[in-house]
Amino acid sequence: MTAISVATIGILGLLVGSFLNVVIYRVPNGRSIVSPPSACPRCAAEIMPYDNVPVLSWLALRGRCRTCKTRISARYPLVELGTAAFFAVVAWVVLWGDVSTGSATGFGPLTRSFAVTGLVLLAFLYLAAVSVALALIDLDTHTLPNAIVLPSFVVGAVLLAAAGAIAGDYGVLLRAGIGAAALGLAYFLMAVAYPGGMGLGDVKLAGVLGLFLGFLGWGPLAVGAFAAFLLGGLFGVALLVTKRANRKSGIPFGPWMLAGAWVGIFFGSGVWHGYLTLVGLA
Repeated sequence: MTAISVATIGILGLLVGSFLNVVIYRVPNGRSIVSPPSACPRCAAEIMPYDNVPVLSWLALRGRCRTCKTRISARYPLVELGTAAFFAVVAWVVLWGDVSTGSATGFGPLTRSFAVTGLVLLAFLYLAAVSVALALIDLDTHTLPNAIVLPSFVVGAVLLAAAGAIAGDYGVLLRAGIGAAALGLAYFLMAVAYPGGMGLGDVKLAGVLGLFLGFLGWGPLAVGAFAAFLLGGLFGVALLVTKRANRKSGIPFGPWMLAGAWVGIFFGSGVWHGYLTLVGLA
């Protein structure tokens, strides 16, 4: 049953990925994501429904517009496939366990009923979709749009609060609130101390990620926060070593915040327990 559910959610991810392509292109340009219908940016020909099937349409058209033969970036099907895989992994982790060990994670104690499981799964699938959109937008434009970040506070808070309330575990709600406040404040202080390195978009995103990480536990919160700087730092060093950037180059940090958060979500409980065991505190 779990395998069928994971596969179904993966297929859903294909459809969501197709929609995310629209979001990634239109939101930074201040355009509506619902109208007008999708069209070729060169010849303005409206894309017909049969040419808008995730991945398959791109393959059938050989990566070109049906009307003017303009090349269509391979990023479109890659986003769709990537979102599908991302959704499947998130579903497997929530429904089954840790991606590294198969053991229970921070999700375990909160997913003992169908209603709670559904709410938690929906919340983290939403975060997965937001993560894909924000990471690519930040890479493209060096911005984290309020139109995506701010609603994530509301959606995340409502879904996670409902899950915690139904589970009767109000401690997770307090921890989620502390996580959002603590991570947001930490990034705000960094933005004040080093304005060129952090922006307010990073601060707002930190609050959202702190909400989700805190909901899972102190371990995922700590690991997720640290992993962002570790991954971002390693990437920056790699760019310097390969001379693809210098010390004054601006590198978007949003993708690394998101990547670090997912490290915390997927592996945080196990890593944190291992660390506490290593230092003799577990």
